[in-house]
Amino acid sequence: MAKSVEKSTTLVGYLPQDVPPVGSMISLGLQQVLTMFPATVLVAILTKFDVSVTLMASGIGTIIALLVSGRRIPMYYGSSFSYISVIITTMNLYSNGCFADAATTYCPDGVRIVQVGIMGTAVLEILIGLLIMAAGKEALDKVLPPVITGSVAIIIGISLAGTALSEASQNWVVAFITLFITIVFSVYLQGKGLIGMLPILFGAIVGWLISLPYGLVDFSKIAAASWFSLPPITLPAFTDPHSWGAALSIALIAIATVPESTAHLYQMSLYIDQLALEVGKKPVEIKRLIGLNLVADGSDDLVVGFLGGCAGTNYGENNSLMAITRNYSTAVLMTAGVIAILLGFIGKLAGVVNTLPTAVVGGLSIYLFGVIGMQGVALIQSEKVNLFDPKELAVGAVILVTGIGGALGLANGLYPFIIPVIFPNGIPAIVFAAFVGIILNAVFLLIKPAWFGIQDRANINY
Repeated sequence: MAKSVEKSTTLVGYLPQDVPPVGSMISLGLQQVLTMFPATVLVAILTKFDVSVTLMASGIGTIIALLVSGRRIPMYYGSSFSYISVIITTMNLYSNGCFADAATTYCPDGVRIVQVGIMGTAVLEILIGLLIMAAGKEALDKVLPPVITGSVAIIIGISLAGTALSEASQNWVVAFITLFITIVFSVYLQGKGLIGMLPILFGAIVGWLISLPYGLVDFSKIAAASWFSLPPITLPAFTDPHSWGAALSIALIAIATVPESTAHLYQMSLYIDQLALEVGKKPVEIKRLIGLNLVADGSDDLVVGFLGGCAGTNYGENNSLMAITRNYSTAVLMTAGVIAILLGFIGKLAGVVNTLPTAVVGGLSIYLFGVIGMQGVALIQSEKVNLFDPKELAVGAVILVTGIGGALGLANGLYPFIIPVIFPNGIPAIVFAAFVGIILNAVFLLIKPAWFGIQDRANINY
């Protein structure tokens, strides 16, 4: 049963099952919404999803995920950048009008196809979670070692470079000022409380203001929006044959998001257990709930995929805010979910967001897409992948070249290998690269070099 916590001069924080007073719960929940808002909305803009549906689905998905975990894992779920590339590829293939006009802010036909893929991601995440609960994380690490997950993360970010620069080219001055200001905020505001969590929001606001003299802001979008409106929920296009290729393509991006989610879980576990010790309670040790955490992730994607929101992930930004405020109350996160749902019904908010000029989005994207790629590098580095080992080198090298080269060098980013029903137009580069990496790694697992008298090469002694 959840424990209600009264205000006290000795209060040092809230554990996951604690329930703060109503006033504290609302204010802390609003902080969580402000923290997730910029990135969650930006993904919707980049992928032509509806902003109001994305906000509403984010709130509902977060509440469902918290309930699935028994309110033991405090996470907020926002839109994931990892899926942008394959979503744009899918929409360009099967709903060509989505990206033909920069003025288009919402493309329901493309969204309906992608929704099937997001729900496919949910199924895969849940299956991986159940596998870990049954067999342990070690079994997964053999099939998807860090050299695969890290390399896939790199190509997800770098393959979007062309998209970012295309958007920035709408006005290079605005784009690069936005880029520079956002980087300044992200570097020099870190550790400054809530404002340190919002460099993307501040960068977008500055970029928007700089765009005014250039006439890049279309105020008619605000005037046309209603104050209150029902979010335009769409149902997945299960009967569209293109949806099943999208389902497999999009679901495979979980290869990169699963280790990200697990890393967030480990990080949160350390902070929560430290707080528990300080208040004289037993460590909660949510790090043991790796499998359940992924089932919760999948539950969130089931919800957002069904409603028409962007593919989700638990947010590191919100985790950092929780660490700063020492508030890990899942009741607060559920309150944040309710606030996000209510925001989804404010039509003027979506209208304001949709006035963000393409050049500003491009400036933000140069930074954010590059960060995704660098996070892949960080994963490989943190897991001490032995890049002196020819096996690891081969897997990583092939993934990088087939993924990045395919996305940037092949027509529509597709390998010309037709698989009826699933990939009738060819295999998307990121998906092909992931397939090749997994197969190559499996060969090394099944046919061990040690059988041929080959010794493993020593890694750098960190």
